[in-house]
Amino acid sequence: MLHTLQLRKSSPIQLMSQRSNSDHRRVKISQAETTNCTQKGTDMPLVHISLRKGKSDHYRQAIFDGVYQAMRDTFSVPEDDQFMTITEHGPSNFRYGASYLNIARSDDVIFIQISAMNSRTPEQKKALYARTVELLCQNPGMRAEDVFINIVEGVKENWSLGNGIAQYANHKAQNL
Repeated sequence: MLHTLQLRKSSPIQLMSQRSNSDHRRVKISQAETTNCTQKGTDMPLVHISLRKGKSDHYRQAIFDGVYQAMRDTFSVPEDDQFMTITEHGPSNFRYGASYLNIARSDDVIFIQISAMNSRTPEQKKALYARTVELLCQNPGMRAEDVFINIVEGVKENWSLGNGIAQYANHKAQNL
């Protein structure tokens, strides 16, 4: 599949995805759609949560809700900016240090990995960790020791949120 991105200073962005010589489609995206994403506070995180199998739908949804609310409260994540997955693992596919760094973890430990742009301060990250634990202790009733959070940071041009466009990157005329 061949992707070409053509940018003109005042014209819409055109993305052509050529599936074969005769079958292709065009997606037009306005310049505003690609630059609105670069405003402060709109850097979208992608969240992967891993836990042991056996928790109820309500429990898993409460984790989603708590993590999302913590990101809204501390990372200025916009409303409806929810890109999250939960993956459940059997005992033979889930391993953790039960007392690493003198933290007493149980089989209820969850791993929350947040991929985000390198635009947050250390204070915002610390606030996210604390707020996430606070909310998950309230609902679904987790122990603070069982909330393991990791942030993986990247640069803006590493993100495409659809249409083959790097919405957060500064756009310059290029052929891909």
